[in-house]
Amino acid sequence: MSKERISFEGKNYSHRCQLLFPLAKIVFFAVVLSSIFPNADAFDPLDPFGNITIKWDVMSWTPDGYLAVVAMHNFQMYRHIMSPGWTLGWNWPKKEVIWSIVGAETTEQGDCSKFKGNVPYCCKKDPVLVDLLPGVPYNQQFSNCCKGGVLASWGEDPSESVSSFQISVGLAGTSNKTVKLPKNFTLLGPGPGYTCGPAKIVPSTVFLSPDHRRKTQAMMTWNVTCTYSQFLASKYPKCCVSYSTFYNDTITSCPSCACGCSHKHNCIMGDDEKLKKKGINTPRKDNEPLLQCTHHMCPIRVHWHVKLNYKDYWRVKIAITNFNYRLNHTQWTLVLQHPNLNNVTQVFSFNYKPLAPYQSINDTGMFYGMKFYNDLLMEAGPSGNVQSEVLMQKDKNTFTLKSGWGFPRRVYFNGDECKLPPPDSYPILPNSAEKGPFKFSSTAICTILIIFVTW
Repeated sequence: MSKERISFEGKNYSHRCQLLFPLAKIVFFAVVLSSIFPNADAFDPLDPFGNITIKWDVMSWTPDGYLAVVAMHNFQMYRHIMSPGWTLGWNWPKKEVIWSIVGAETTEQGDCSKFKGNVPYCCKKDPVLVDLLPGVPYNQQFSNCCKGGVLASWGEDPSESVSSFQISVGLAGTSNKTVKLPKNFTLLGPGPGYTCGPAKIVPSTVFLSPDHRRKTQAMMTWNVTCTYSQFLASKYPKCCVSYSTFYNDTITSCPSCACGCSHKHNCIMGDDEKLKKKGINTPRKDNEPLLQCTHHMCPIRVHWHVKLNYKDYWRVKIAITNFNYRLNHTQWTLVLQHPNLNNVTQVFSFNYKPLAPYQSINDTGMFYGMKFYNDLLMEAGPSGNVQSEVLMQKDKNTFTLKSGWGFPRRVYFNGDECKLPPPDSYPILPNSAEKGPFKFSSTAICTILIIFVTW
């Protein structure tokens, strides 16, 4: 057997091992995950406890039902609900009706023809509710309402991550023993992706008086938990990632058709005269995007550029570009996973918050815009981008620019995971920098193994 063949087979064997071991880990993790979590498709490893909890507090009983305060809490660290806002629905178990609502409204009244005189606000068996818009009359408002259904993420602004309304329900139970819980909850935020579990009775909520000297409690409380799945929300990713470095002229662009190419025939070039038409940026009712024609056909691209390498620090530039002419993004969030995010020295022009879903590992961080400065990512065009730079201190035991270490492991935009380029396309160091005794010794060991196996 020739030396060239031995060397080739050794490299081939080593390459095969490198491919199979990560694959085996992924398969093993998927099997374990599916056995532990029945709804594993809604499990987010970077936000394992993230959910939207809808809490019903029965404040008082009425002659034919109850008066309840419904509060929607977004406990997701980096996934918010943007305009046109949330839509909440459920099914009544009996013949319940809604006499009145403050702080929200149903999209339909339904058939109330059997009522004479006092007509209910909504008679539908499956009511659908939306939040009120800002600026409604004061007598229609309720605490934490009237934001157009927009909910901030818990990690970005906890005070703006709740929405609530008051509802008066009739033809229902009038005690803890006779009331029946609503069922088949649905939540759009604003599109699909959320799955809601059944309502569960929990200990009654306790309220403090303004002076904190007296406690009162709800007559009855039940919770509904909704979790998000990117697979249910969209068949394809909604964003992609590209890379570049100071030490290599190669730019690793987003993969072709990274977000699917279903809109390829309806896209528009960046210099098209149609962009000058009035109303080109007006969103459609069906939320159909108008994308700029690109090879990746993604609405959002995140670019990571390794900019500078100092003695004790290194600097990265991050740019987010919007390619959708019909949609801007308010309160956007960007989540990155990289081992050196455990030692961030300074972030320029973005807000930054470290995320530690697993206390022993601090490799994940959330970036979001500064209020009234760049928290709004405009639609595609000259202003459709935001950018920042991150300065990180090196850990001499782990830092390297070899083998793609300088690039993020995961990237999320607005809570959806972005498509990364394949690892073999990452910008590499010049050949002289890649060579070293470790690489030579690895090849030599693998060659010896191949000789041993073939003998």
